[in-house]
Amino acid sequence: MKLLLSSLGLLSTTLLLAQSTQDTIKSKEIESVTLVAKKPTVQSKADRTVFNVENSSILAGNTTWDIVRMTPLVSIDNNDNVRAEGESVTVYINDRKSVFTGKELKEYLKTIPADNLMKIEVITSPSSRYEATGAVINIVLKKRDDEGLKGSISLTNTQNTKNNQYGSLNLNYHKKNFTQTFGGSYGDNIFITQNFSVNTIYDTKTVKNIDAESIFKNKNPSVSSTSEFELNDKNNVGLVLEYYQGKRNSTSNSEGTTYIDNVLQDTFVQDMTKSSVAKTLGSNLFYKYYDKEKNKILDVNLGINYDSDNGNTIFNETALIPNFYRIDSYNQTRNYYVKVDYTTPLGKNGGTLEVGGKIDFNNNVIPNNYFDFLNNTNNAISDFRYKDNINSLYFTYSKTFFEKLETRIGLRYEHIDYKINENANERKNSYGTFMPNLLLKYAFSPNYDLSLTYNHSLWRPWYSEFNPFVLPGNNGMYYRGNMDLLPNPSDRVVLKFGLFKKYFLSARYMFTDQDYWNKFVEEDGKTISVSENFKGKVEKFYLFANTNQNLFKNKLNVNFGIGWYYIDNSDFNRKNGLNQENNYISYIGGSTNLSYTNLFNKNINISGWFSVDNQNYGNSVANKYNFFHNISVTKIFPNSQIETSLQLMNIFKRPSVDNTTYSSTGMIRNYNKWDWYGFSLTFVKRFGNQKVKENTKTDVEKNSGGSK
Repeated sequence: MKLLLSSLGLLSTTLLLAQSTQDTIKSKEIESVTLVAKKPTVQSKADRTVFNVENSSILAGNTTWDIVRMTPLVSIDNNDNVRAEGESVTVYINDRKSVFTGKELKEYLKTIPADNLMKIEVITSPSSRYEATGAVINIVLKKRDDEGLKGSISLTNTQNTKNNQYGSLNLNYHKKNFTQTFGGSYGDNIFITQNFSVNTIYDTKTVKNIDAESIFKNKNPSVSSTSEFELNDKNNVGLVLEYYQGKRNSTSNSEGTTYIDNVLQDTFVQDMTKSSVAKTLGSNLFYKYYDKEKNKILDVNLGINYDSDNGNTIFNETALIPNFYRIDSYNQTRNYYVKVDYTTPLGKNGGTLEVGGKIDFNNNVIPNNYFDFLNNTNNAISDFRYKDNINSLYFTYSKTFFEKLETRIGLRYEHIDYKINENANERKNSYGTFMPNLLLKYAFSPNYDLSLTYNHSLWRPWYSEFNPFVLPGNNGMYYRGNMDLLPNPSDRVVLKFGLFKKYFLSARYMFTDQDYWNKFVEEDGKTISVSENFKGKVEKFYLFANTNQNLFKNKLNVNFGIGWYYIDNSDFNRKNGLNQENNYISYIGGSTNLSYTNLFNKNINISGWFSVDNQNYGNSVANKYNFFHNISVTKIFPNSQIETSLQLMNIFKRPSVDNTTYSSTGMIRNYNKWDWYGFSLTFVKRFGNQKVKENTKTDVEKNSGGSK
């Protein structure tokens, strides 16, 4: 595969040089096409921030995962969890909820070429149509409907610590009322991370230092297919199929020391090898009725999602108490759902009503077989099972008064019935939750507006967080879940002021009286991270300023945002007996996106992304700021529909995370150096008419009811 990609890259360079002269001659004609007005790169709306990337040069050489981490308000923590304004999020793709989180979500989004992206919506005040979460990230893909066959081939070679290759093929066929899209990708990647941690346990006065390096090797093929047939101008039916496979191998080498009362107790060396094959199959059969004149929408979705991960872990530790064991696992998740959404206006001036519901079934198993090669009597079998049924109903009513006051009020009710089994342990529970939300927006004039949003939401633990089986990590630590975890409710209020449709100031307040954070325990020489309920108060305040500017006849787009974050953890510190100098976390973070189109009228696009943030969340406090940057240059050859791009990633400073997590039992300082740096070269060949249209709406709230 590497030889093939290298050969194609050399061939593409030759073709580009041959094409350059011919394309330059026709630069005047090209310029007239390039200067067509386009949407601002970033739009700040009452309930969301929209990152319009359809025509951005930042797409070249990237995957959807790369673009998500460059999106304003979004950050990625050192466990690959996606966060918006520091809070956990739920990810949707074309308004369909993704079944993935954490590292699984990362691997899946890396299989979607960024070239397919239209926009990314960071919905900080979601309406009732979205399921019980805090913020929502909706990834909207392009929809091509011009006649005939069109598509693109993309090849990328990236040099991080090791060399990585990525290739993708996208095809779209449209004939009269039928549209068929196909996508395929393959990645062959090697990533290296370095980690240093200091674990302190208060009661035993134990301090453990661990220095680790991990090498991850992934080979990931994927295919996707979307078939859509227009029965007439109002009725559509379609089928979405997605398949992903990942062959993953990793090796982690750790060494460390253990002290008690500053007296050396032990030195140890740990070696861990993991190998697994993950497979994911997703399906969505849909029917859509859309009457544009009456603004009525009926959207019916039926889906089945299946995910499996079959692998083993071999762990060998040389220490005072040696360990040598293997863990075999075959994780499976099954999801079945039916979802119906209906939107209709209520008379000419009666506003818009949206109602809907969903029936969701989940059946997940995480079996683990533990084989102790030093002591056969320690062999164990863990048969963890999780089942739930979530039924939900919602309504949202939107209306504009006096052509100046936009309103949206909504209520969602969810009822969950779930059962957890782990060997002889069992837990059953069921509960229902009402989640109201409100949006008000008043336009004082075309240049001044003020909006207020309120949301009550509920974040449930991910099913694997309930699993009590102890698993080794690649950083010398161990992890286990907690079957007694409770859901985390929260209330959020946002006030936003807009000036001249270019400048936005916002203030956010979030409050919860129940959360779950990590604590650390020392058992049999192992430092184990365990999630634990915290019944107490947590308050968060954010102040944020943002502006988006188009300069030089719309050639230069600049988006700049900066925020001040204040998190009050005083109740947590008091209840856990922590004597911290500060009972709060306060920091400044921000990002800038720059793009220049058609430099020197030579069809050269330049883009840059720069971000400064802190990895602060829950009871983890960052010890330093992080600076991320990404610079890319893209050359376009319109006649041959060829693009080539050079991308520089964090070349001035390799990104890392340095934070300290506090709990009642101890604290851990963790320093992790990422592999997201270096440069990449990308070659893209397009064919056919690449014209696209806005993706079909699935809810009216995007164009009314306060979302403008």
